[in-house]
Amino acid sequence: MADDGLATFIAGLPKAELHVHHVGSASPAIVAQLAERHPGRVPADPEALREFFAFRDFAHFIELYMAVVDLVRTPDDVRLLTYEIGREMAAQQIRYAELTCTPYTSVWPHHDDRGMSAEGYTEAIEDARVAAERDFGTVLRWIYDIPSETGLPGAEGTLDLALHHAPDGLVGFGLGGPEIGWPRSLFRPHFDAARAAGLRSVPHAGETTGPETVWEAIRLLGAERIGHGTSSAQDPALLAHLAETGIALEVCPSSNVATRAVASLEDHPLSAFVDAGVTVTINSDDPPMFGTTLNREYAVAADLLDLDADGVATLARAAVAASWAPDGVRAELEAAIDDHLAAWPARGDG
Repeated sequence: MADDGLATFIAGLPKAELHVHHVGSASPAIVAQLAERHPGRVPADPEALREFFAFRDFAHFIELYMAVVDLVRTPDDVRLLTYEIGREMAAQQIRYAELTCTPYTSVWPHHDDRGMSAEGYTEAIEDARVAAERDFGTVLRWIYDIPSETGLPGAEGTLDLALHHAPDGLVGFGLGGPEIGWPRSLFRPHFDAARAAGLRSVPHAGETTGPETVWEAIRLLGAERIGHGTSSAQDPALLAHLAETGIALEVCPSSNVATRAVASLEDHPLSAFVDAGVTVTINSDDPPMFGTTLNREYAVAADLLDLDADGVATLARAAVAASWAPDGVRAELEAAIDDHLAAWPARGDG
């Protein structure tokens, strides 16, 4: 892990995060508040929550993730969650983030008769987005993703929400959930429609399946970035294509270990991606659920890639360049990264 000096540099480094889930960013403190509002399966005690989030495998993770989704039932819940995420991101110097939201699991009639209205959901995340930027300086944007396990109804519902109830901050269209049994080809018409409406394509692929799923995401869904893409390292031709086209991989090291996508951090293919010239961004995925933070993921990446402060700053710039941030936000963040590096007293010493 990064030494204390580099950890201090990372903690103060202005950052962008591109692969982080809205509900999956609920910290134990936030989940406890929601669990108190809606007593049931999820414990409200933060200590008990740590035991609750002990994953056996990817399928178990999805099961527990959905238990937290079930706590987000009203617009007030959405606003609380979103605003507090902004607060916690700001504490890590995350200046810009694209949160992946899965509104289909919360909005009625796409979900069930307990869900909230599309208008209520949209107003809640937008109100929280504006307030978080005003109060904490963190700029938030949204990616609406299809939960693959809901099949065509979920795809059609998510597309409807993206096209007809779009929040002002919506920039992308994604695809999450299980990959096995849910070929990317099933969702091609929905991505075609979303892209025609100006949304960017960013499906998950190659996390729990092989590189053929990444190829499908590129060829059939027009992927401009790939969520995870872990198995891409198994296919030299795919790595070459990613490097040539500049399609970035949203890499989430600790998540991949927690869900058993890779056996250990030492086995993670991050260095293979970098050696092949692939653009990589560092992300936390569902940070409290995996016991991590974006700062920790940068420290993990620094260790895996043997980086000093200059190298870590290069990773941070890559995330900004791969983002869909407004031009002004992008320029300000790039300048802030450069200023932080220039002011770093141990520059050149790691």
